[in-house]
Amino acid sequence: MSITRFSVPPLHLATRDLAAVAAGRQPPDLVLSNARVLSTYSERLLPDRELWVHRGRIAAMKPAGSALLAGYPSARITDLEGGILAPGLVDPHIHIESSMMTACAYAEAALLNGTTTIFCDSHEIGNVADVAGVEWMLEDSRAAPLNIFLTVPSTVPATSARYETAGGDLTPDKIGALFDRWPEAVALGEKMDFVQVCDGDPRSHAVIAEALKRGRPVSGHVYGTEFVAAYAASGITDTHEAITPEIADALIEAGIWVFLRGGPPTTPWHSLPAAIRAVTEGGADPKRVCVCTDDRDAEDLFAFGMDWVVRQAVVAGLSRARAWSLGSLHPATRYAMDGEIGGLGGGRRADLVLLTDALEVRHTWFGGALMVENARPTALLAEQAETGRYRYPDAAYRTMKLPEPLPALVPPLPAAPARANAIRTVSASDIALRHVELELDLRADWSAHLDAHDLCFVSVIERHGQSGQVAHGLLQGFGLREGAVASSVGHDAHNIIVAGRDETSMRLAVQTIQASAGGVVVIGEGAVRAHVALPIAGLLSDRRATEVAAQTRKLKAAWDAAGCTLPYMGFNLIPLSVIPDIRITDKGLVTVPGMRQLPLMVAA
Repeated sequence: MSITRFSVPPLHLATRDLAAVAAGRQPPDLVLSNARVLSTYSERLLPDRELWVHRGRIAAMKPAGSALLAGYPSARITDLEGGILAPGLVDPHIHIESSMMTACAYAEAALLNGTTTIFCDSHEIGNVADVAGVEWMLEDSRAAPLNIFLTVPSTVPATSARYETAGGDLTPDKIGALFDRWPEAVALGEKMDFVQVCDGDPRSHAVIAEALKRGRPVSGHVYGTEFVAAYAASGITDTHEAITPEIADALIEAGIWVFLRGGPPTTPWHSLPAAIRAVTEGGADPKRVCVCTDDRDAEDLFAFGMDWVVRQAVVAGLSRARAWSLGSLHPATRYAMDGEIGGLGGGRRADLVLLTDALEVRHTWFGGALMVENARPTALLAEQAETGRYRYPDAAYRTMKLPEPLPALVPPLPAAPARANAIRTVSASDIALRHVELELDLRADWSAHLDAHDLCFVSVIERHGQSGQVAHGLLQGFGLREGAVASSVGHDAHNIIVAGRDETSMRLAVQTIQASAGGVVVIGEGAVRAHVALPIAGLLSDRRATEVAAQTRKLKAAWDAAGCTLPYMGFNLIPLSVIPDIRITDKGLVTVPGMRQLPLMVAA
């Protein structure tokens, strides 16, 4: 039996039956009794309740024991033993590709965390394979036991061809066609080129217009309060990039929904504790505030899912019911789907979770089908995770098109004293990178320069079969002691990024990725120490969630052992030329937001 969101009939086909069940004229399929109901509508815990479920939807909430009094057979009744029954979580902003799993695999981990609906921006696979890649992901999503909606990628490539080479180019016309072909396309994804939007770039505003003229909301991505007014005036109505209470407050007052991003505490993805102070200390009403995950790798998705983010909102000072509302009803309302998901009202989908008092997930029902029981996949979910996954087409496995032979990955040694434009890391929890200028005197070899300035090499290789060019850079403070690390998930164009101390190790890292059609790898002492193969578009594994999580755990251990100060997901952002204040793409070094291209070396 395959369970997808289409297994539940549309509401207009079920209203007569639901009304009959609610009125007691017809028995429900399922009764979940003896529960405390978490109401996202009133933000209260309602004691001694039961839910009547029919055809995958909620027919009614009743006093506990009503089904027995009505004479319904006990076989239909599940005793929840006083646990908290709540609506499934709704994640308003995620990137499936960041998990390095397919949508079908992602669903297993999401359901274990009580998440039953996600809104994903698939700009990663769009950057690799254009419209075809986005449609592969949509087909994958339709086969998954999860409500998956698309926020159509808006910024592919993230910057103009002057600054990077991507495999995709989602023009306004292509974006409009995706809206018209796919009912799952419910919004425009994060408009990452916020500087161009605020400066009135014609293409950026033409993309926004495709959403607005169809009545679709527009998602955003913005840094700096100085951009908020022009950004809001451009039609953007949400963002997940609030990292301080000041910008969160400015966004709320500008009419922009704020998605508070929670993530592993040692990473840049945990901005919730600071930004939520706009509510807990600044007095802002959270009615236009949600929580989200944004990016999670496979391992972190199990440990730091949406349920964990909601609990972090409780730690920050919100009540349990309010925090859960920020993770369910509020996102549903943002996308005008609160009549379908996000609460336990009559007619809503029976996407439900049973919680402990600490808001830990015990059971998850998807459309009334029990998918998680006692924090473990049921046989139904396990079967779908093993055999029900979507199979990507062969073209998705053939996106790695590196130049032959592979060019040099290390820049020439300076023949005269020079000044180098280098990239300096800030910290593991900061995605910003600093521009530093280093004086390089004459040395016999590169190792002396690297040791003197705490450097390693960093290069980006165009991998979409276009120019085949390689850009060289120097990375300060990365901590890599020897060997190399590399990834085909170099945001956002998803060219290969490789860092290392020597040409041989860097070349082995790139060749390992090439052999697996994509991946992330750690090289040490001339050998592969850890490797996650990502053969689907160089972004996704075709393995089950638990397998990818285990591989990712090994990768992170090897990454840390190599001394890297940036986590691998932060390393993947080094080519993302929309984050201050310097990046490296396949076209070379570029400053942000000034968008000025720099040479690696200039004469001293």
